[in-house]
Amino acid sequence: MEKEMQYYLADVSELIPYVRNARTHSEAQVAQIAASIREFGFLSPILVAEDNTILAGHGRLAAALKLGLKKVPCVKENHLTETQKRAYIIADNKLSLNAGWDNELLAVELSELEGADFNLDLLGFDEAELSGIFDADKDVSDDDFDVEKELEEPCFSKTGDIWTLGKHRIICGDSTDPSTFEKLLGET
Repeated sequence: MEKEMQYYLADVSELIPYVRNARTHSEAQVAQIAASIREFGFLSPILVAEDNTILAGHGRLAAALKLGLKKVPCVKENHLTETQKRAYIIADNKLSLNAGWDNELLAVELSELEGADFNLDLLGFDEAELSGIFDADKDVSDDDFDVEKELEEPCFSKTGDIWTLGKHRIICGDSTDPSTFEKLLGET
């Protein structure tokens, strides 16, 4: 089902943001997109309808304006119905959110990029996300727990007991009491 589309450079002043675009872009995200454009170039064109209404690329336009660009690459579609255009605007934003990551491969790629002195800030991950990705493969140490010996003794628990199972923690307590969560999520 091939449809012909035009690729061209458009004046930013000619582009019309879709007034009912439900996707929002924070100033921080627009700055990230601008940094990406500065580093890699404007590689993803803005998708527009025949009347220059933006179907995909509102954040890229905001970043282009932030960078002071006068022209941006666009692709003009000419085959969608009005209903399909409205649906595509939502689908384009939502479908990418349904994807996941292969965290092992991502950690390898990020490590190699970092080793090549590439600025990982340009990739859109914050420090907490990067830390979680890099720490995910850290080995959990064995505490030399003797299962056989422990099974010989009677088993009981009391309120406040915490068990550590690998990277997970379990507490014996009242789940409606905030202090239970404070204890569980405190120092490990």
